Amino acid sequence: MFAVIKSGGRQYKVSVGQRLEVNRLAVEVGKQVQFDEVLLISDANTTMVGSPLVAEALVLATAIEHARGEKLIVFKYKSKKRYRHRRGHRQELTVFTIDDIVSAGKSLVTGEAPIFQQDEEEGALETEPIAETPVAGSEAEASETASTEEAGEEQKPARRRRVKKADEDAEDEGEN
Repeated sequence: MFAVIKSGGRQYKVSVGQRLEVNRLAVEVGKQVQFDEVLLISDANTTMVGSPLVAEALVLATAIEHARGEKLIVFKYKSKKRYRHRRGHRQELTVFTIDDIVSAGKSLVTGEAPIFQQDEEEGALETEPIAETPVAGSEAEASETASTEEAGEEQKPARRRRVKKADEDAEDEGEN
């Protein structure tokens, strides 16, 4: 069983357990990601082709690491002009391992509902900060208002000085 997914403008043929390198994504290592843009899912018996995407299909993958691709040499050259520039480039990559292929809410590997690691962790994280947020938020608001008041006091004299300098310059020009 395999699926064709789209990520970063490229298409990848993936199967469960495969290691996949894609352009760098803003994902923490160890977090699970859902690739929603599934173009094709194929099994030994059936093939589902999307137009352009397969409905209610996704691929679950876990980020293993952030890496860099091999170095490519970019050599620019113009004949007879002594123009030669040799530069290197290494692409930033995120490495995933494919956990599951899901279609219509069922895993195509096990036939059961898929297990989402990210949803469970987010639910646990959301309950903890809610209790702490009002206390921390009021302290943060108090410190912000104090800092804005201090900043406002500092800015007012600076404006007056500039105005005075401009007035003095105007008076000096008028006297001359």
